[in-house]
Amino acid sequence: MQDILDVIREQIEGNPVILYMKGTPQFPQCGFSARAIEVMTAINKPFAYVNILEAPEIRQKLPEYGNWPTFPQLWVKGELVGGSDILLDMYRSGELATLIDGAVAE
Repeated sequence: MQDILDVIREQIEGNPVILYMKGTPQFPQCGFSARAIEVMTAINKPFAYVNILEAPEIRQKLPEYGNWPTFPQLWVKGELVGGSDILLDMYRSGELATLIDGAVAE
């Protein structure tokens, strides 16, 4: 069986933009994940997601992998960007759209 940290690494390296969240973009399961989806939807660029409620092993190990204790977590080009508050601040400043544009254009 593949180690869960290898699975996480492959997901992050294999997707230029990936959001680890509670629920799905169509049905977020917490307010923070809903806020992150609002921001990502407003940017209108493709992104992958993982519903951590359906992947308890990822939910358990991702905080230690990224040294970030909470969800959601947005990763862009292999780097942790942050959670919903950081995403909202970066969205308001225009920085998040620029970052994601650069990631999906490559």
